[in-house]
Amino acid sequence: MVPHLVTALTGPLLDLEKKILAATPAIERWFRMEWQEHTPPFYCSVDLRNAGYKLAPVDTNLFPGGFHNLATEMLPLSVQAAMAAIDKYCPDARNLLIVPELHNTTPQYLQNVARLMQIFRQTGLHVRFGSWSPEITQPTPLALPDGNMLVIEPLVRLNNGRRLGLKDFDPCTILLNNDLSDGIPDILQNIHEQSLLPPLHAGWALRRKSNHYTAYDEVVKKFGKMIDVDPWMLNPFHAKCSDINFQEGEGEDALAASVDVLLAKIRKKYKEYGIKEKPFVIVKPDAGTYGTGIMTVRDASEVRDLSRKQRDRMSIVKDGKVVTDVIIQEGVPTFESIKEAVAEPVVYMIDRYVVGGFYRVHAEKGVDQNLNAPGSQYVPLAFAQQHAVPDLKAKPGTAAPNRFYVYGVVARLALLAASLEMERTDPNPEVY
Repeated sequence: MVPHLVTALTGPLLDLEKKILAATPAIERWFRMEWQEHTPPFYCSVDLRNAGYKLAPVDTNLFPGGFHNLATEMLPLSVQAAMAAIDKYCPDARNLLIVPELHNTTPQYLQNVARLMQIFRQTGLHVRFGSWSPEITQPTPLALPDGNMLVIEPLVRLNNGRRLGLKDFDPCTILLNNDLSDGIPDILQNIHEQSLLPPLHAGWALRRKSNHYTAYDEVVKKFGKMIDVDPWMLNPFHAKCSDINFQEGEGEDALAASVDVLLAKIRKKYKEYGIKEKPFVIVKPDAGTYGTGIMTVRDASEVRDLSRKQRDRMSIVKDGKVVTDVIIQEGVPTFESIKEAVAEPVVYMIDRYVVGGFYRVHAEKGVDQNLNAPGSQYVPLAFAQQHAVPDLKAKPGTAAPNRFYVYGVVARLALLAASLEMERTDPNPEVY
């Protein structure tokens, strides 16, 4: 299925698409060589924004929660990629323990967990679910929208505390689908002999977006040189600002100054490429997810003139975490829409393989706003079957497979950046 997609089909993006398609053999070889040097995250999703003049990743999630939104045709590809991923860590694996979010028992999230179970069961693994929540003291069934049940059991330490598992269940591999926003619990620390995926430092207790985008700067610079494109076409400018207290108004002058500098850099690029849009930036927490604590800024004065409601919204994110560090990111408007609703592509990967994606669609948001908000809907991306292979003879901008291939390339650049980020921030590099 190809959703009815309205996109800016003129301008630099077509040139970018043309260059990426022409360089396909070189690009795929380059990725193969990079993956010999670096280990991809176990799984990952990347939010992209297509502005017509640039295509850039704006968020990279190492604990993706929307597998149920992928087209069912993508399941075989997901299973193959999952097999390759598990083989790296435990080739003789029999048991997989999945640790999902504690607070999130919405039908949508539970469908995601059920889809993960379906994928990994088809790789030949016994799959069970565990939680460290004090509310889970015995096997607890949770109802799924289709009438089936998921059972979550209390986590326990096994083998004199060296391993993590469930009663009568000793897994080779533990898969976290919990982003650790509220910190790392003791029960996950000092695990021996087992693979904990992703590693603890991938969680928001330790991870920072600014580290990711610093690594992405490097990756996209090398890539841009290889295919002869301006890296800016694939990369949002960014800056970090620390020691902010939104409630008390502390650090706002420094934040406003950083916003000014970044807007000036964007204006310069807009002038270079003849782009008539008014530039904007997105201010968001350096740690955290779920689309909270985000604001769109077009002028530095807006940072100094926040209302009490805006201060409240910016100061606290998921799990009550107070925001002190923010990342200022170049705003990339989306010019994609489905049935007049603003849309952005989200690409999913397991190991180094693209396994599908979807359009996040929001009828009540503008082209310059965050779409990861209540009211968003999801339309599966047609990565399956013939759409996985680019049509090299098609004119730029006319073939969905080509656009999806380009999405996949840019998402894999973010995946590679996440790999570098994980290596550089690992507190125990010798174990990596």
